[in-house]
Amino acid sequence: MENSEVCDQISGIQVPHIDNLLRIDPYLKLHEHEIRRRYGVFKEYLNRINEYEGGVAKFCKGYRYFGIHVDSENGVWCREWCPGAERVFLSGEFNNWDRQRHAYKKLDFGKWELYIPPKLDGSCPIDHLSSIKVVVQTKSGDVVDRLSPWATYVKRSKTSLAYEHYFWNPPENERYKFKHPQPKQPKSLRIYEAHVGIASPEQKVASYKNFADNVIPYIKKQGYNAIQLMAVMEHAYYASFGYQVTSFYAASSRFGTPEELKELLDIAHANGLYVLLDVVHSHASKNVLDGLNQFDGTNSCFFHDKGRGEHSLWDSRLFDFTQTEVLRFLLSNLCWYLDEYHFDGFRFDGVTSMLYHTHGIGHGFSGDYNEYFGFNTDTESFNYLMLANHMLHELYPEIITIAEDVSGMPSLCRPVSEGGGGFDYRLGMAIPDKWIELLKENRDEDWNIGNIIHTLTNRRWMEKTVAYCESHDQALVGDKTIAFWLMDKEMYDFMSEITPLTPIIDRGLALHKMIRLITHGLGGEAWLNFIGNEFGHPEWLDFPRIGNNESYYYARRQFNLVDDQLLRYKYLARFDSALNHLEEKYGWLAADQGYVSWKHEDDKIIVFERAGLVFILNFHPVRSFPDYKIGVEIPGKYKIALDSDSEEFGGHRRLDHSVDYFSFPEGYAGRRNSMMVYIPSRVGIVLALAN
Repeated sequence: MENSEVCDQISGIQVPHIDNLLRIDPYLKLHEHEIRRRYGVFKEYLNRINEYEGGVAKFCKGYRYFGIHVDSENGVWCREWCPGAERVFLSGEFNNWDRQRHAYKKLDFGKWELYIPPKLDGSCPIDHLSSIKVVVQTKSGDVVDRLSPWATYVKRSKTSLAYEHYFWNPPENERYKFKHPQPKQPKSLRIYEAHVGIASPEQKVASYKNFADNVIPYIKKQGYNAIQLMAVMEHAYYASFGYQVTSFYAASSRFGTPEELKELLDIAHANGLYVLLDVVHSHASKNVLDGLNQFDGTNSCFFHDKGRGEHSLWDSRLFDFTQTEVLRFLLSNLCWYLDEYHFDGFRFDGVTSMLYHTHGIGHGFSGDYNEYFGFNTDTESFNYLMLANHMLHELYPEIITIAEDVSGMPSLCRPVSEGGGGFDYRLGMAIPDKWIELLKENRDEDWNIGNIIHTLTNRRWMEKTVAYCESHDQALVGDKTIAFWLMDKEMYDFMSEITPLTPIIDRGLALHKMIRLITHGLGGEAWLNFIGNEFGHPEWLDFPRIGNNESYYYARRQFNLVDDQLLRYKYLARFDSALNHLEEKYGWLAADQGYVSWKHEDDKIIVFERAGLVFILNFHPVRSFPDYKIGVEIPGKYKIALDSDSEEFGGHRRLDHSVDYFSFPEGYAGRRNSMMVYIPSRVGIVLALAN
């Protein structure tokens, strides 16, 4: 076929709402051909699933068929996709570890099946919590032990460091029954990103139960309406932060049982909290004995073979999204967590790595559209993400999906029907980098106000962004949180009320609040905070490992510091709570992007309006302004709704909250009205129209 004919065919691919995408971003017109082509590939995937697999709704419930299941008669059905195997067996405590007694029958397309009838007394032949392994005889004749990729409960072996599959089949009266309805997706998303294992001041791995009983009420009190849970998918290496997944269907046993995780979700829902799972489909652990790697004895089961199947930076394996069974495995994995545990949505980890053949390694992404639509783009991975988002939004109307993408790929957060990736939000990953750059490399008086505003507002039109001012990676040992960059070692000696308020602590408290205020108000359409950062957690995060003698001292969050009324951490926590509750009242995250009317380099003052509120921030280290003229669009009487200098937030109480601010019908700074305000140094205030 001639190239012109191929181009004509691609140009004829019907993308239902591509005109809307091209209207939002006319620059994409130059790449319409590629957008249509990749949508055509997506449609081929979808048509194949509909024609041969009974439709998406059935295809993505593979967890009901594969793995190990007990039927209504207490018989056990075992099914695996193991295309490289010569023979497959099931071994375990139930058959005294006989590696050949229970052989699977070979089916078509690399699938295997085994049925084990009930015991003579009618009970299940495999006891609850008994250990089992899939035994694979490879084509080379080797006989190797593997864990089922569909295992729902794996735990550290009693005899080695490897994890083992323990059959999860509790009696009916021990299964958790959900009591509370799942919440609707919030219009304004305020996310508390959390790790169950570190969510306690104690030096140990904290539990699902501790999180449900102690952390959820705190999150609710702080004014968040969503939780993002990290490290739930099982990972043999605790220090991987949950990003080296070994068992995709098993909720981490180090925190408790599957039933206890269900209870956690239910309690979150009882508190009106929407719960996102941090899902890792970008790569998988290289572990063989207790991971997905080389399940069938070959290097290409589930993953690409050779170089394309290896992530050089993460030392992990990369999925082959061209294989039907890989798509079934991963799409079903998403449905598993929604159906079984009642998660509400997902944050997809490592999306940049998926989108490009270079995985974004050493790539700065200049913003040139050719970087997004050239040969470096991994269409197969992009099509998987399209398929996942299509399926999720079709079957689960209240779903929210968030992409961790640093590249800024256009259309990633536009609907699949427009030829986009289908995500609801992307993380604003440039924002935390900017704050660290400023704190690390610039004096306060040298901060470029225009550059700060550009970073906070430079996001794709009509593609929603999750704003955050520091990432969980910055909390890890070897890096520093914003609180540590600001106050460092003085946090150890001068965060007590009975010690002097040193200039460093005073500056640190003030800027910590201001950075969060402007990022929350201007940086996106959703907000995210990592556990502990809201109160300026004084310690970094370091998981137990050989290098620290397996210590849990830094693998915890010291919530006790917030409760101690003699310490200044309480001020930052109070401000965090007040900021979230103010957003809940006015809903600026769901409103149009803020309008910046004033940014003054010498005065270090920023003024913007959003959702009817006026945000005024003075970043100048020493200058206060008693009568500073600002522009406002909406006329009327304004009062202070939030003041970072308030006594309750550890400030100097320089503003009188009984003062009313009246607008004058005199245009200023591009706004129809103006007013005069007192704005002290290193203070941020929010003004609201008085009732």
